[in-house]
Amino acid sequence: MSLVGNELEIASRAPATTSAQPIVQPNAQSSGTNYLFASAKRVIDLLGSGIGLILLSPVFAVIAIIIKIQDPKGPVFFKQHRIGKGASMFNIYKFRSMNTNSEQLLREDKELYAKYVASNYKLEAHEDPRITRIGRFLRKTSLDELPQLYNVLKGEMSLVGPRPVVAQELKEYRDKKREFLSVKPGITGYWQVSGRSDVGYPERVDLELYYVYNKSLALDTKILFATVRSVLLKKGAY
Repeated sequence: MSLVGNELEIASRAPATTSAQPIVQPNAQSSGTNYLFASAKRVIDLLGSGIGLILLSPVFAVIAIIIKIQDPKGPVFFKQHRIGKGASMFNIYKFRSMNTNSEQLLREDKELYAKYVASNYKLEAHEDPRITRIGRFLRKTSLDELPQLYNVLKGEMSLVGPRPVVAQELKEYRDKKREFLSVKPGITGYWQVSGRSDVGYPERVDLELYYVYNKSLALDTKILFATVRSVLLKKGAY
């Protein structure tokens, strides 16, 4: 039985919780500075993802076992096409958090399905029948994102960067698509530590582009520490 499957994800348009003005602040960097930054960032990504995969392997095993116990017919992981740096396509990996018959479960409840459609194809985790029990926990704690360390190791993603998007989300960036795709997407980023699911489009565009224009190792470090805090407080994840 395959361990990798596909899972439907629809772009979020959750209302923003901030009234702040756009915070995009372009910061021009020389090619030499960009090269040094990219080189140092790749070394950090290799060390971080490699060490992380080794140290977290017991956690991976436990999560995989629980997923298979709760839904034996489904895969442990799911993959989905995302757009990476330079518009290259790659498969992003996550721990599967939905039932294998997820769409059927949702459509069986006509009232809930109507709410799902009216809410821009989104439901709170506690009322979404598609999400498994372990899936709710994984999403709330962001543990479902751990397999993306493999994407980082492969060089498709970085530890820190804008979140990789699907094709329909890329349209939100309009004439800023090239800038958005000029850096590798990340497991965490400025959007995640600024509210994540609580901040939707178009505000999310400003947050992601802020990182693109102001990227630095110092900013990466701040984001990583802020991510740990957000995960511990379970802010913006569902």
